[in-house]
Amino acid sequence: MLANKLILIDGNSIAYRAFFALPLLNNDKGVYTNAVYGFTTMLLKILEDEKPSHVLVAFDAGKTTFRHKTFTEYKGGRQKTPSELSEQFPLIRQLLDGFGIKRYELENYEADDIIGTLSSQAEKGDWDVKVFTGDKDLLQLVTENVEVALTRKGISEVEAYDLKQVEERYGINPNQIIDMKGLMGDPSDNIPGVPGVGEKTAIKLIKQFGTLEETLESIDQVSGAKLKEKLADNKEQALMSKQLATITHEAPIEISLNDSVYEGYKSEQLIPLFKDLGFNSLLERIGGDSGAEQLSEQEKEEISFEKAEELNDEILSTPAALIVETTPETYHKAPVNGLAIVNSNGKYYIPAEKALSSAVFKEWAENDTKTKYVFDAKRAYVALDWNGISLKGVEFDLMIASYLLDPSESGEDVAGIAKRYGIHDTDTEEAVYGKGAKRKVPEEEVLAEHLVRKANAIFALQDKLAGLLKENEQYELFADLELPLSLVLGEMETTGVKVDAGRLQAMGQELTEQLKTLEEEIHELAGVSFNINSPKQLAEILFEKLNLPAIKKTKTGYSTSVDVLEKLEGKHEIIRKILVYRQLGKLSSTYIEGLLKVVDEDTHKIHTRFNQALTQTGRLSSTEPNLQNIPIRLEAGRKIRQAFVASKPGWKILAADYSQIELRVLAHISQDENLMEAFKKEMDVHTKTAMDVFHVGTDEVTSEMRRHAKAVNFGIVYGISDYGLSQSLNITRKEAGEFIEKYLRTFPGVKEYMESVVRQAKQDGYVSTLMHRRRYLPEITSRNFNLRSFAERTAMNTPIQGTAADIIKKAMVEMDRVLKEEKLKASMLLQVHDELIFEVPENEIDKLCSMVPKVMESALGLDVPLKVDLDYGDTWYDAK
Repeated sequence: MLANKLILIDGNSIAYRAFFALPLLNNDKGVYTNAVYGFTTMLLKILEDEKPSHVLVAFDAGKTTFRHKTFTEYKGGRQKTPSELSEQFPLIRQLLDGFGIKRYELENYEADDIIGTLSSQAEKGDWDVKVFTGDKDLLQLVTENVEVALTRKGISEVEAYDLKQVEERYGINPNQIIDMKGLMGDPSDNIPGVPGVGEKTAIKLIKQFGTLEETLESIDQVSGAKLKEKLADNKEQALMSKQLATITHEAPIEISLNDSVYEGYKSEQLIPLFKDLGFNSLLERIGGDSGAEQLSEQEKEEISFEKAEELNDEILSTPAALIVETTPETYHKAPVNGLAIVNSNGKYYIPAEKALSSAVFKEWAENDTKTKYVFDAKRAYVALDWNGISLKGVEFDLMIASYLLDPSESGEDVAGIAKRYGIHDTDTEEAVYGKGAKRKVPEEEVLAEHLVRKANAIFALQDKLAGLLKENEQYELFADLELPLSLVLGEMETTGVKVDAGRLQAMGQELTEQLKTLEEEIHELAGVSFNINSPKQLAEILFEKLNLPAIKKTKTGYSTSVDVLEKLEGKHEIIRKILVYRQLGKLSSTYIEGLLKVVDEDTHKIHTRFNQALTQTGRLSSTEPNLQNIPIRLEAGRKIRQAFVASKPGWKILAADYSQIELRVLAHISQDENLMEAFKKEMDVHTKTAMDVFHVGTDEVTSEMRRHAKAVNFGIVYGISDYGLSQSLNITRKEAGEFIEKYLRTFPGVKEYMESVVRQAKQDGYVSTLMHRRRYLPEITSRNFNLRSFAERTAMNTPIQGTAADIIKKAMVEMDRVLKEEKLKASMLLQVHDELIFEVPENEIDKLCSMVPKVMESALGLDVPLKVDLDYGDTWYDAK
């Protein structure tokens, strides 16, 4: 081992590999992060495994390099970098700065040249060098002290090459890689080489003659008349290709090896960045426990409180801040650990058993004239409801108020919110309860003070946050929509939805049989048995044995990802079966087995948890389990809904679904005449779009035209790019871009809306829904083009998605009110995307069929009609 260990990373190559290896991930701000995430995981692995003394990441400085003077078409065939990737490069640079890792780029040169120059300098000294890249061109840098690690399987694995490995792989030495490239060229870099000469022939010639120049001087000795002719006709092109493929060792870099010294990262610099990026799963690897540090006694103001063994009117006077404490992370049937009440009379801790067994407390909690301030009203409602107490009179919820004021800060506990608004003496939940396996309820003395401090913070902040909501014109959204909704959701969670476990088990057995049959059919079509779940074995079958075209080739193999397989559909019968096999396998493991694990053994129901203050658009999400993710494109996935049944004999499941709600909101907000006409005349909007974009009559719209129109209709709502649309429709980016341009010309109101909402967002710093839900966009005035572009797309789609979310939330509140007023037995069970699910006694079906569409369609007045599709049956499946 040499004294200094230098790691050189090809930044562009690794970022590209990460982007295309991982699905398009984004954080809670909507910023794409898949390339950053992949880059980070690889970087952490490198630092942990290699323990370097020096690290440098090299980037390409631009599209033009000194090689373009030799050949203007160098790299000319490459597609433009997708905006979803280019906007992540500033984040990768920010990440490297957080790690304390030197990064460098040089005008007119590529990252390869920086790496080549530094590795050459290190080779002359007492250095051990390892290069990480996805580009095999860098194998030419391998020496006795320089090793090159190539990424495999996306970026999860690397294959290290030293002198021996290069010899074993190619049969030539690293210096001869450039001779091989001169002969065979490189399509990815648009290096022409000698037409018709591939890798095998090139290696054979180099092994025979030594170098490209010696090969060209010895053409007479080459076997094969055609090959001789090709070499003779393309001498200059071959020499130029070698020149293009040669990594320079003499780039005029302005840094030295010592500039790359690496002293290790500081967790406190990385933790905020990881949290902002949403890399919660990586926090532990960097020692991300700093948020759990308990406040010192010096940081806490003295707080005096009373332990209330008996409850009376003084303790229960209102308004009062109320904490109903359940252990963090436990939810369904969670035991209450204790309660705290803070009001103008004092501060009180109440042991759980005293409060829950007290008729005085029950009467107070259920009295809607007694004003309560809470944190997470839904959780408090659910906790008390399991104990026979129905919480009423909640007029303030710190969690919801904070969420509405700034949705980017979602997920904070009382301590986090209190700190933002100037109260610093409240510990985080993690500090009090511990983390992971060490998590436990603390001693009563510690618990009591913690609960009182939380209640005190809520009581202190109520007036301030209510005032801020009023300033923002958001108090109505808070008081009339989100606050009543929290109790509606609480009722839905405790009610739960009945699941026929026997039917789920039967489906699981059926899927197992189908998977076995499919496996046999796939093996028969392949002509050999193999592990279908092994990407390597599958790639060998598809691209080597069956000779199917390789859609996406990584540096060390062929991709068998879903998007690749979908593009191969129709090429061979085996592809459709493999896709179905994968889908059925996921259904079996994730959904059948997953749902069975969460069926309550007492109620025989699933009690999902609705997250009200999580997404930046205002959409509800569902966890434990996630019922919004059950795949319904495949019939086997839709059939899972057969297991969701009414809880009483003779009752029905009724499902009501908003039809194209986001497009209707877009029509209203944009006031585009063509779009509004489609909805007012109850036309099929995708057919109407196809007619207008392609200038054809109704009868001339083909299924493909409608499919393209549908993709761009929904894509526009989400700020789709040409890259995104090309992936969705399996067309070129140029075609996708032209289609988007045609769409915007056809719907000028939509184009004007997009431009005006961005202008307004730059002026205000945020966008709003029709009901004044805000999303702040600090990056919209950024000098960084990519960050600014993302913020502009977000500005376009948030008012549409957010208004759609507000509409269905308002419908839920109104439906709950009407059901209670009419004293109906029917109850609301689930909200899934734009759909509401009810269970209804048979004698109330007709009334619900009339009532539900009326309430949902009148939830918010738009200039185009809202439309609800409704059906019912014995199961959720039958109600579609």
